[in-house]
Amino acid sequence: MPLTIINAAGVRKLLPMDECIDAMEPAMIAATTGAISMPPRLVAPLIDESGTLVLMPGSSTELAAFGAKVINLIPDNPTRGLPAIQGFIALFDYDSGTPVALIDGAEVTGIRTAAASGLATRLLGREDARTCGIFGNGVQAVTHIDAMRAVRAVDEIIVWGRNPDKVQAFAQEQAQRTGIQVRATADPAEAGACDLVCTTTTSPEPILAGEWVKPGAHVNLVGAHSLTTRECDTDLVVKSSVYVDLMESVRNEGGDIMIPVQEGAIDETHIIGELGELLQGKIPGRQDDRQVTLYQSHGINAQDMFAAKHIHAKAQESGKSLTVEF
Repeated sequence: MPLTIINAAGVRKLLPMDECIDAMEPAMIAATTGAISMPPRLVAPLIDESGTLVLMPGSSTELAAFGAKVINLIPDNPTRGLPAIQGFIALFDYDSGTPVALIDGAEVTGIRTAAASGLATRLLGREDARTCGIFGNGVQAVTHIDAMRAVRAVDEIIVWGRNPDKVQAFAQEQAQRTGIQVRATADPAEAGACDLVCTTTTSPEPILAGEWVKPGAHVNLVGAHSLTTRECDTDLVVKSSVYVDLMESVRNEGGDIMIPVQEGAIDETHIIGELGELLQGKIPGRQDDRQVTLYQSHGINAQDMFAAKHIHAKAQESGKSLTVEF
């Protein structure tokens, strides 16, 4: 069986944001129902702690595939002109175990993470949402702009970050790329007061305060991935209706939620449920235009597997990808 190899440019062509958002629907349902097996991710620091290796396996009879995302994080890479995250998704045929695809993992991660936020926003955000606050100016900031625009008629984006010069340059680039108003702000409260708010930072402590978030807003928390780090304060979690990708992930990695639990400000019943449950109609969604809704994202293998399967299928149809005999 030929092995299909798809690089980052190929992923961008084969996985446009709107298609990836649609692909996240069955992925989130599969994660909730257990239709996809997702053993806990392995996060292994390098021997000198200069970086991290991450392995995320999964298998699905629905997709007729199993595989794993193997990526690394080397924080110093951007200073060398290299991506901080690199790696691939290995996809195997379910029945025979034959390797069928190697797909750029960093590009899939960038798109599918934002697509999950886009799905949450499509399900929970107000229909009349027009402004979007972005915290951060990296890859996820770019893809979240695309995801928010894919599901709502956003006409103004306000960006905040710790480095004013980088944020200003980022805003100018995104305004030119998207053709809509994108501007930098030195005041995080201004970005936090938008109809839609996305935090895409690596900050270990809150950069978004609940007092800034307006009634009726929808918030996507994306950047924190440990029990000791968070991007928002306790006040925001307390005032919000909270939705997650997977409860297991929250308990293992969800500092944004679990720190308020540890403080006694909320308990786990404060979490409405998983997006997969919402898609199945098992839990309520937005109830009125003043409700603050919040989606806590951690990223799960189901998202990678469904995105990879979508990419591989399109690559086979187009016949434009690199294939080798393996």
